[in-house]
Amino acid sequence: MERAGRLLPKLKLSPDLADPEARARAAWKLAAGKKIAEHARATALVRDSLIIEVGDPVWQTQLARLEAALLRNLEKALGEPLVKKLDFRPTPARRGPQRAESARPKSEIEDPILDFIYRQQAK
Repeated sequence: MERAGRLLPKLKLSPDLADPEARARAAWKLAAGKKIAEHARATALVRDSLIIEVGDPVWQTQLARLEAALLRNLEKALGEPLVKKLDFRPTPARRGPQRAESARPKSEIEDPILDFIYRQQAK
């Protein structure tokens, strides 16, 4: 039985279905394996380089050493040498959820009468 990745280039499909970038990103999970795919995500195909976002610089260096094996797996999954280079980039740190300093925002109106009127209108 032949893989679907090898059949797609041969079929006359719409450009959206046979998009090389979409195929390369989808094949990354298969080529990298479950463990690596949890820490590294294929984001874009630029010319013949697949951009891979990794969790931290340690993963970046470790996966750079596996580049040749990963490229062979990608070629096998895609059925053609679509990707010639892997570019591993650390993902920027994401901000976590933040807590409010107080339950209600403090009013910045200094006059107590105007502040009272403002609070009554806000209700």
